[in-house]
Amino acid sequence: MSGILSNPVDPANPRQRRPQWPSKPAERGLLIRHRTTGTVGSILRFTGSHVMLRDRKGREHTLPVAPGAFSVDGETVSLVRPATKPRATGPTETASGSIPPADRKARVARASRILVEGIHDAELVEKVWGDDLRAEGVVVEPLHGADDLAATVASFDPSPERRLGILLDHLVDNTKEQRLASTITHRDVLITGHPYVDVWQAIKPEVIGIERWPTIPRGTDWKTGIIENLGFSGTSGELWTQLLKRVTSFRDLEPGLVGAVEQLIDFVAPPPPD
Repeated sequence: MSGILSNPVDPANPRQRRPQWPSKPAERGLLIRHRTTGTVGSILRFTGSHVMLRDRKGREHTLPVAPGAFSVDGETVSLVRPATKPRATGPTETASGSIPPADRKARVARASRILVEGIHDAELVEKVWGDDLRAEGVVVEPLHGADDLAATVASFDPSPERRLGILLDHLVDNTKEQRLASTITHRDVLITGHPYVDVWQAIKPEVIGIERWPTIPRGTDWKTGIIENLGFSGTSGELWTQLLKRVTSFRDLEPGLVGAVEQLIDFVAPPPPD
């Protein structure tokens, strides 16, 4: 008799170790299967923490990356970043984790757009995904609040050639943002979001030298509460400038924001068919 039940589990036995799976470079176009959900699709984008797939029906999925989470041709594997050829000059990857194209010229802007709630959201997206956005010809614009979301979508007049992606803060159940998003059903509009009260919280706390973001009591302006809790003497704009300086790549951001932005970029600037 063999297998895990054949003998008592001995925590001191060095032979009883966590399973190891072969590494598989997450090359664009590679057909993979997510073992937990059964989702099958070809790789569109790999960030290290998430992988974006397109299934056979053209639907796009963003899935978390973990050891042994995927299979290729029936073999369980751990996805890793593809090897890149050394470059004489310049970075081997952009701040978003993507591989910069040989021709780094900005593309003429598409008719499609990505809208974010405010100027801080736009600045953070630009700092991390700016190279990707210019390469794809995608413009990011602030909404300055989501209260008029339906009117904004209607005035944009989305179409297959004029897609609209929208990033909302605090997109969780029973919030104003969730209720507003539920009213938009246009097939050429994709709304994603992160669970944080403000995009500031999407910066990992250790990046700015704290254990966790403070909890601000209901009824207190969130940014005002953050400034007081952090003991900062300046304005919210001045604090944001300091926070933004600490962000150097997608690795400094929470996966909830990274996955949401990656989905929007792939929606408004879909890759060419294989």
